[in-house]
Amino acid sequence: MPGKNLVGPAADALDLGAVFRALADENRRSVMTQLAADRSDNERGCNSFDLPISKQTQTHHFRVLREAGLVDEIDYGNRKGIRLRRADIEKRFPGLLDLLGAEPPGGGAPPMRS
Repeated sequence: MPGKNLVGPAADALDLGAVFRALADENRRSVMTQLAADRSDNERGCNSFDLPISKQTQTHHFRVLREAGLVDEIDYGNRKGIRLRRADIEKRFPGLLDLLGAEPPGGGAPPMRS
């Protein structure tokens, strides 16, 4: 059964402030880092991300990423799929996915030098 695509903003309407707000959370950044690393851009199930949060909180985070225009969400009724909007992101914000790929594992900032 085909899923219903839950639509985010059009590519030319992606807002840098909304993108930054979406990426401010380490769990959402972790999802984006994992998606950016998979150059095949295959759809992934929401449960395929190893996030230390409840299912309800995951649902919230995926909605924030969709509303910012970073992912497409496909609703199959009893499950959802997530797909990175790589072409739209690269067109609107060139280099953003490369920056995410350069982030250290675990999503934390590198230690401060004294």
